[in-house]
Amino acid sequence: MSLQRKITVLGAGAWGTALAIHLAKVGHSVYLWTHRSEQADQLVKAKENSRYLPGIALPDGLKPIGDLQQAVENAEAILCVVPSNVFRETLESVSGLLDSSNVHFAWATKGFEPNTQKLLHEVAFDVLGESSHVAVLSGPTFANEVAKGLPTAMVSASNQSSEAQYWADLFHNDIFRMYTQSDMVGVEVGGAYKNIMAIATGVSDGLHMGANARAALVSRGMAEMMRLSQALGGQSETMMGLAGLGDLVLTCTDDLSRNRRFGFGLARGLLTSEEVMNEIGQVVEGVKAVKTVKLLADRLSLDLPIMQQVYMLVSEEISPRQAVSALMARSGKSE
Repeated sequence: MSLQRKITVLGAGAWGTALAIHLAKVGHSVYLWTHRSEQADQLVKAKENSRYLPGIALPDGLKPIGDLQQAVENAEAILCVVPSNVFRETLESVSGLLDSSNVHFAWATKGFEPNTQKLLHEVAFDVLGESSHVAVLSGPTFANEVAKGLPTAMVSASNQSSEAQYWADLFHNDIFRMYTQSDMVGVEVGGAYKNIMAIATGVSDGLHMGANARAALVSRGMAEMMRLSQALGGQSETMMGLAGLGDLVLTCTDDLSRNRRFGFGLARGLLTSEEVMNEIGQVVEGVKAVKTVKLLADRLSLDLPIMQQVYMLVSEEISPRQAVSALMARSGKSE
């Protein structure tokens, strides 16, 4: 077991709570911060995250907290697990409370910054400085399974190999394996794009298009992920790993995926995008991601046909069946 560390996890949704639970089980001392003090009080009282992970007890080494300064002031490592649209704001709040050069900082948030279309490591460097110790953690994971202690593998990516290894060591135990690598761009693109593809496969399966159609969407989605990653400076081989293919298959084929369930909801044809999101009751990152990727694709002149149809579908410009018809009507081409 690794040495005990003082770690703060920012964000008490399902994913942040699950990672905090795992880190505490490994033996670390963990603060789980939420921006709502009443939620912190509820977590302490219930000894579980009743809203997001009901029935899974919080370990003794995990302390929910609503005071950000108290949460971060003595932390050796900070893991940010907040939605992508508040990622910069959260980092700015944290950076004003500590010397970021002495703290290990990572995020398990997936997506882009909506207003700038920046990848999150670019946002982190903007706020914390390019010499800061940062890493991105990603891979094929459902929060519920991590919280229950089921076998899991992820990837830790950083431009500093020692930093990637630091986070891998923090998480390692007999049921959790963290691989390391340096392609932060590829890892972040994979983590964001797979949510778009999960919406597409959810629509396809919701319309009962069959396994053949799902397999085609996943494989062609992989091609689109590679295209965008390479255009942004990522490595194509990253898409064959946990943060690419692994996360894509998981999110597109299992109903624990919020994005896949969102696609199912749209396929029913009775609800607007907003109504489907309200029904799910949690953030559907693919809805935000597809809007950002559309802007990137236009700027970079990239052909991303599945993304384009998901964008039009989410924007309520077309119906689910029109989206499928548009994809099938495309002229033949070499793979």
